This record gives sequence, C-alpha cells and structure tokens, in this order.
Amino acid sequence: MSKLLTIWNYIRRHKYMITVLIFIVVIGFLDENSLIQRVKHRSEISALNSEIEKYRKQYEEDTEKLKELTTNPEALEKIAREKYLMKKPDEDIFVFEE
Repeated sequence: MSKLLTIWNYIRRHKYMITVLIFIVVIGFLDENSLIQRVKHRSEISALNSEIEKYRKQYEEDTEKLKELTTNPEALEKIAREKYLMKKPDEDIFVFEE
C-alpha cells in the first residue's frame, strides 16, 4: 500500500509534467498527423516536385521538336529516314548496328 501511495504522491506533484509528456508522445508518434508522418510527407512532396520538373523539361523539349517538325520539312525527312528507315525509290539503305 505504501508503494501505491508514493506513486500517487509522485503523480500529484508532477501532474503537469506528466500531462505534457503524454501530449508530446501522442503528437510526436501516435497521432495520424504525427511529426514522423509530416517528415515522410514532406520528403514525398519534394520527390514529386522533382518528378514534375523533370516532366516539365521533357514536355518543353518535345514541344520544341514538334514545332520544328511541323515547320521544317527537312527535319521531318531526317526523322523518317533515320527512325523509320524510309527511302526514296532510287536509294539503297545500309543499316549499321553497334
């Protein structure tokens, strides 16, 4: 009984400190919006932002290529010859592979 009484006295004397510690544990680790989850979400957001930037650059490059293909017939002919192996009727094609 004396141990229980000493524990009760300790709790009564330090009730505010115990309450604050319980609050910190709940907010820091147990809550669904805990600090750990916030750090994970922040790293995920930065990864997604870098991916968005990568796709934005790719979009700009592809837009420039498309603009060049629609305005320059020589570029269109170059793509047709290199990528699709098209040729004029009197030409022979030699394909070199590495």
